[in-house]
Amino acid sequence: MLALMRHYYYADAIREAEAPLLASLPDGVLMRRAAYGLAGEIITELTTRTGGVAGRRVCAVVGSGDNGGDALWAATFLRRRGATTDAVLLKPERTHPAALAAFGKAGGRVIQSVRAATDLVIDGVVGISGSGPLRPDAAEVFAAVQDAGIPVVAVDLPSGIDVETGAITGPAVHAALTVTFGGLKPVHALADCGRVKLVDIGLDLPEADVVGFGAADVAARWPVPGPHDDKYSQGVTGVMAGSSTYPGAAVLCTSAAVAATSGMVRFAGSAHSEVVAHCPEVIASPTPAAAGRVQAWVVGPGLGTDEIGAGALWFALETDLPVLVDADALTILAAHPDMLASRRAPTLLTPHAGEFARLAGAPPGDDRVSATRKLADALGATVLLKGNVTVIAEPGGKVYLNPAGQSWAATAGSGDVLSGMTGALLAAGLPTAEAAAAAAFVHARAAALSAADPGPGDAPTSASRIAGHIRAALATL
Repeated sequence: MLALMRHYYYADAIREAEAPLLASLPDGVLMRRAAYGLAGEIITELTTRTGGVAGRRVCAVVGSGDNGGDALWAATFLRRRGATTDAVLLKPERTHPAALAAFGKAGGRVIQSVRAATDLVIDGVVGISGSGPLRPDAAEVFAAVQDAGIPVVAVDLPSGIDVETGAITGPAVHAALTVTFGGLKPVHALADCGRVKLVDIGLDLPEADVVGFGAADVAARWPVPGPHDDKYSQGVTGVMAGSSTYPGAAVLCTSAAVAATSGMVRFAGSAHSEVVAHCPEVIASPTPAAAGRVQAWVVGPGLGTDEIGAGALWFALETDLPVLVDADALTILAAHPDMLASRRAPTLLTPHAGEFARLAGAPPGDDRVSATRKLADALGATVLLKGNVTVIAEPGGKVYLNPAGQSWAATAGSGDVLSGMTGALLAAGLPTAEAAAAAAFVHARAAALSAADPGPGDAPTSASRIAGHIRAALATL
């Protein structure tokens, strides 16, 4: 199943894999191989947008180094297919000489600025070795390109975006399509790179420690009842959530757990009457001691931070069951981190940025992957950092990235839904990080389906309707 995952590689790993290939191939062959793949993707893009390549105008914006060479070679191949090709050289004295010579020989023209009639621009400014925002000359070029509405195809990554963190700290390229080579990089999940296409150039890459699930990975892991399963064997999810102030959190969390699997959900808390009114299949009790046997606990949404909330968290953490800690329970944990000191069973913390800051003592900052890893290692628990790109880190292990692709899940109560879904997967026996990654994937898809299927009122979506679209999201896997 692991082979289906998306693997993300840092620049050092790509360079290390390129080294033996560069040593074994004649000079320039690997660059032309990459550029040929780039040209093929540009041909597909142009054909989709304009109906063909011949007679279309393409302009490569070229920086120094290999990415500029890739862009020039791709423009050369496009010229041979009948396109009119221009190039804007940002660093003429440092332009890749062989690529520039081939471009000129094919009939390409060097110009000072992108023509208004250009059909497509190739961003060959910086690659995986670059850092920081666009320099003023490049920023001016791409501001004009964006104003003119000309689509951009980025080489490896949109220039101006950090390859490892996805951070944008100034002017950056807005790409419709990014074509990368050998392996995906973290930026392709952490930032908006448009559609991303991966070109195989023959690199022998190891298994990555930063990965991401696709639909097939989630489908392979999501619990499906077999012919001999019953409600107990499929996993019994325990939920401690809600209060007199926030009974809705309990309803959202339990309804999501019910929708996520077909096992059993037990609820413990003061909102038991409201939960049963909305979800009659849930077995509700006023206290966790009366709840009965469960196989995982979800603790925290709307629970409150008083003695009752702290007691509920202590109750769960003193068991040898998987425990998901969210919302108010995270606030309690931040004040009493020693609660995890003797904990050996699987533990998952699901903070948003503010809760993360309380747990870690500082906000996650631009490098959300490193920050999440550091907190997971410090607490000895798996950490799911919520956001448009969900980052999930195991202590001393893998990091899972889940880009939502949209922000429909950024609505009140959405995190309660995610916790209920994830808790159900933990109860079904999925490993902690995989349960979190699978739930985050389906949660984002349910949010998108909810927005596309609006209910009553003016709001495009809501947490309750996200929960109501979980089954529809599962059906799309």
